[in-house]
Amino acid sequence: MVKDLKSALAALDGNEPVALLELRETQWLDAKGGPYQLADPKAVEELAKDVAAFANGGGGIIVIGIATRLEHDEEVLDRIVGLDPAAVNVDQIRKRIRQWITPAPRGVRVGWSGSDGERVVFIDVPEQAAGILFVVPAPVGKPGSPRPDTVAVPIRDGDSTHWLPRAEIQQLLSAGVRASGMPTAQALTELVRQAVSEAGPDGELRVGQGLPDREREMRAAYKQLAGAGLGRPAGEAWAQGPAALQDLHHELDGEPGWVLCLMAGRPLAAVAEPVWQAIVAAGRHAPGQDPLAAIGFPRPPKDTDTPWVIAADSRSVDLDGGSWGAGRLTCSGRGVWRWQPLPRFGLNQGRSADIGTSGQTPALRLRAVVNLPWADPDQLEISKPRRTLLEQQLPYSAVAGAVTMLSTRRGAELPAARWERGPFGNSARAVGYSCTIAGPDGSPALKASVMLALPTTMESTVVACADVLIENPAAWAAALGPGWDTQLGLDEVQAVLLDTWETAAELLPDVVGDPAALSWAAPPTTELRITCEQPADNGVLPTLDTLVDLTSLGTNDGGTRSRMAVTITSEPAMGRAERQRLLREALVYMAGEFGYVDAELDLL
Repeated sequence: MVKDLKSALAALDGNEPVALLELRETQWLDAKGGPYQLADPKAVEELAKDVAAFANGGGGIIVIGIATRLEHDEEVLDRIVGLDPAAVNVDQIRKRIRQWITPAPRGVRVGWSGSDGERVVFIDVPEQAAGILFVVPAPVGKPGSPRPDTVAVPIRDGDSTHWLPRAEIQQLLSAGVRASGMPTAQALTELVRQAVSEAGPDGELRVGQGLPDREREMRAAYKQLAGAGLGRPAGEAWAQGPAALQDLHHELDGEPGWVLCLMAGRPLAAVAEPVWQAIVAAGRHAPGQDPLAAIGFPRPPKDTDTPWVIAADSRSVDLDGGSWGAGRLTCSGRGVWRWQPLPRFGLNQGRSADIGTSGQTPALRLRAVVNLPWADPDQLEISKPRRTLLEQQLPYSAVAGAVTMLSTRRGAELPAARWERGPFGNSARAVGYSCTIAGPDGSPALKASVMLALPTTMESTVVACADVLIENPAAWAAALGPGWDTQLGLDEVQAVLLDTWETAAELLPDVVGDPAALSWAAPPTTELRITCEQPADNGVLPTLDTLVDLTSLGTNDGGTRSRMAVTITSEPAMGRAERQRLLREALVYMAGEFGYVDAELDLL
């Protein structure tokens, strides 16, 4: 139940803005039915006034996208209007806050909450350090930069925001004079001299101003980038996570500006404003997170130890330092930016690792599970034409070829040509098909199965899966004919995993439309699994080496296991040669983690 600022923030971070309905606007809560129209100077002034008032009043949150109703002279949060993400630029909101409030309040978060149709933006203004008064330029309602020679003090009074009266501002100034004494003429002269020496031309902001502990470093790096087109600061510097950031104008009027980005242990980067906007946009779908906290910050090229520039015409940017891990943002020929993770391996498995296996006990399962955390998955659907197309493609798919290959290499033609619906449920939000190759007695020998499921209450991502199962080695041997060994070679395991991965990563996602047009809300992963699942008469699962020849991996001091698995974080779609390279590296990583410490690429 939401009853205070802390619980309200928890609800918003948990994507539950509906929990705020029926609350009354208070000292710490303000609701707006529509977004600030930042092209309107009056709206920018209102934004600065609202945020500064909370900064002066102990903190609070502004929720944009919730309409209110008047009840007993109080504003009550009534209903969620919902906002179109394309109509709200949260990065521009942050930028205006930094530009128009002096000093810029620390720790302000601007983020999204809720799901499609009920998405809101919230501005979290934390309690600020004691003894600081936050001011804004006096409102004029006209276009232009904030005036440096006027000041106004917004305050929060109950559920309303007011300007501090001029008489009270005078009293605050008088109190300061009484406490410290009226400066002498000599002292005033020294203060003016110091201010002029530290300020930029015509009293403009300084590079690094706002972050005293980073200012010298930022100014030195700025000087090293002379000639790169960097103009004067457009606002004070601010800290965001591990980075010190500052907006700059371009030295040429009309050209896009820059963002200075400085992280400890790295050279400063000057990022062209359009590229910076693309970075922020790529991470904006991370649930409950600031975009940069998810996607990270620009990473310099290898062996670069001097300030560097990411120009507006750059086609790719490497990023790291966020919860998503290392990744790369690339721009297509059509000017569309897309983030993809840089490949890495691990052993963490998701909740979908065993999806669709209930009630099944194959002797050996070779599986690829691809987790696709697309943004706004509730808008996805599996149409009948796409389902029909998939049914036509499956007999010629990579996974069908893998099943056929296993028998062909043993002298038998047992094609995986007939696919049927099941055993997984089929609906508007799931597809599932399988192909069974039977032994002479009709019992299942080999099986291939595929499935794709859209998110449910139990699973928040789209999951695509492709399996090749050796259901019964004896039945398969009977179908092959005498003299054939059904133990798989490690090269066959590689070939099957390659084909199941390709099917799950590229063929199955097409049933929801064009995957390349979808954005990520988290890094996509692929789990490759090799498991024995048919227990012996004594209830013990057999070890993998009874069904797969693992001798090329070397010895295992811990003994052979009944299952091994590895998780690959990478872009799902890629060329076959690249996928094959990653697969081999992943298998070596997996083997080493499961005790085959002598495993090497050239042994596979």
